[in-house]
Amino acid sequence: MELDPTVRRELIRKISGNIRPSLLLRGKMKVAAWESTIRLSYLAKRLLDLVVSTLALVALLPVFIITALSIVLENPGPVFFVQIRVGRNGRHFRFYKFRSMVVNAEKLKTELAAQNESKDGVIFKMKKDPRITRTGRIIRKFSIDELPQLINVLKGDMSLVGPRPPLPKEVAQYTLEQRKRLHAIPGITGLWQVSGRSDIPFTDQVRLDLQYIQSAGILNDLRLLLKTIPAVISGKGAY
Repeated sequence: MELDPTVRRELIRKISGNIRPSLLLRGKMKVAAWESTIRLSYLAKRLLDLVVSTLALVALLPVFIITALSIVLENPGPVFFVQIRVGRNGRHFRFYKFRSMVVNAEKLKTELAAQNESKDGVIFKMKKDPRITRTGRIIRKFSIDELPQLINVLKGDMSLVGPRPPLPKEVAQYTLEQRKRLHAIPGITGLWQVSGRSDIPFTDQVRLDLQYIQSAGILNDLRLLLKTIPAVISGKGAY
């Protein structure tokens, strides 16, 4: 996780300026120390992702099997819903969820566009979306539908904690300020997920994501992971 060369040069210029060579060297050392700290933080985050996601996939295998059978028995079709999402710095990747809707849900979404309950209009949300199956309502309420994203975490597409990965067509509507949320690796959970989930308007979701990016760190990630447990159990804001 290197600093952008332009940013690096600017930092060195501000820290040391056109002064004595000894001060210039000191400035370069400060930048190098900062880069090392960022790199170590990134490695610690990645290690946490690998360990937790691996253990979780093993421990939750029975849940995966029961969920898969429930989905197929109620509405025959694919167990997983695969979608293209936008990751860090605009990179596209295949995003996995348990299918919680009928098979032709994406086609039906166009017909329901006028009933979008998201005030900001960027994302699509309906509290009583008719496309959601009975099994789907249960797994959505307790975020079981999100569990396959542990595979995304293992692959490095996502992290356990970070901004939610948006759809390409959502990103196309972003302002420059909103695009800043793409500077971080997307996550399964994050600051706004533990603060109200889908009840939070999109503009506030962005604000909380940017707040997370500014204060990102391994301890903050652990804190948010612990806060996710009661948020999932309560089911508040999940639809």
